Amino acid sequence: MQELNFPTYTFRFKNSENKVSIFDAIRKKFVILQPEEWVRQHCVHYLIKVKNYPKSLINVEKELKVNDLKKRYDIVIFNTDGSIHLIVECKAPNIKIKQNTFDQVARYNLALNATYLMVTNGLNHYYCVMDFKAEKYRFLEDIPYFNK
Repeated sequence: MQELNFPTYTFRFKNSENKVSIFDAIRKKFVILQPEEWVRQHCVHYLIKVKNYPKSLINVEKELKVNDLKKRYDIVIFNTDGSIHLIVECKAPNIKIKQNTFDQVARYNLALNATYLMVTNGLNHYYCVMDFKAEKYRFLEDIPYFNK
């Protein structure tokens, strides 16, 4: 797999029926290693090991409804009160991040009301904070560290 713009992490892999899987510490199972999954796993490790978010507050690949359509978010981090702190949208490294990616995560946020948004293809990372009154998001240099 391609080297990404994240710190280097140690992952568990297994090979079954000529398919490589990577262990997801949040879902506690092996998942097929695709380029987007490679980015998602790096991002999860980054959030835990660099930004200090507890595993217990992280959700990966869950379904949500947006305008009666079933969608799946990549990563969500909850606040300790159950509200949503951060949504992360992951793309494969070969996918350029464009306006439609920000539109996608903003649509998800209509249902989730996260304070922070992150979009990454593993090479480029973009961070935003929501301004709910103005119904806009503002770009940031980085997302905050976990604050108990």
